[in-house]
Amino acid sequence: MTDLPMLGWREWVGLPNFNIMQIKAKIDTGARSSALHAFAIDPYRKGGERWVMFAIHPIQKNTDAVLECHAPVKDRRVVSDSGGHKQLRYVIDTQLVVGQSVITAEMTLTNRDSMLFRLLIGRTAMDKRFIIAPNASYLQGKPQLCLP
Repeated sequence: MTDLPMLGWREWVGLPNFNIMQIKAKIDTGARSSALHAFAIDPYRKGGERWVMFAIHPIQKNTDAVLECHAPVKDRRVVSDSGGHKQLRYVIDTQLVVGQSVITAEMTLTNRDSMLFRLLIGRTAMDKRFIIAPNASYLQGKPQLCLP
């Protein structure tokens, strides 16, 4: 077989760049890109570089908890959602902690208030890093962040 870690169709993920210890994520092999819930998206310049400020609701089904985040902009690109609607989104790189694995993944920023999960991890982020068990959930447990 393989020594790659196994993920279920949903997993707990840590986002250390944004001080989020755990957030529920949908593992979606049908999606090419990954998406992080974001609203109040506001681009700005910092030291000549493009950055973006955005707010997120880190807790599923809770719009009262709000966290302000900042990240360098990697790109802006048109992304098609699951309904085929095209949207121009900011793209950032961020660390993800999934079980014992720490990876850097590209994330598009979009409002996911109407979606069940605040974070969607697409196949590009998972490529050659994980095996997916579509009938299982939370195989990696809650992340234990110990990153700077």
